[in-house]
Amino acid sequence: MAPALINPNPVVYEKKERRSRIEQVNLDEYSVEPIDQLEVFDHIKDIRDPEHPLSLEELKVVTEDAIEVDDDRSYVRVTFTPTMQHCSLSPTIGLCLRVKLMRSLPSRFKVDIRVAPGTLATEAAVNKQLNDKERVAAALENPRLLDVLEECLAPTYA
Repeated sequence: MAPALINPNPVVYEKKERRSRIEQVNLDEYSVEPIDQLEVFDHIKDIRDPEHPLSLEELKVVTEDAIEVDDDRSYVRVTFTPTMQHCSLSPTIGLCLRVKLMRSLPSRFKVDIRVAPGTLATEAAVNKQLNDKERVAAALENPRLLDVLEECLAPTYA
């Protein structure tokens, strides 16, 4: 018997049609473009939701406006909005965001992942969990969780 869905009927939003920041960057070997909000969004927008075959952009879990970047200070903050107040998959979504940015951004960046204020009943606990190096490292040692993360992060060709 298949497990019941936590959010069986999420609201699905249309993706924005625009050229990605990653495609716009001039790859001149002598010039390094600063990392900006659009580039970070391009890295995370296609992460798939752990429960539905939809992207985090389509569910409006992540938006461009909820990303802060300070390239000079090597700092990125992504604030995500769970689809439900009691979403038990929020830590998994946050971990997907962290892993994707760890793999995509230069190692000099400190990445801060946050749940949007007031959108999750366990917001403080999830924020603490997602930004604690030891907890993140322990989570990434769990083979089952790692399989879920890899599935969410796998590229889609639609």
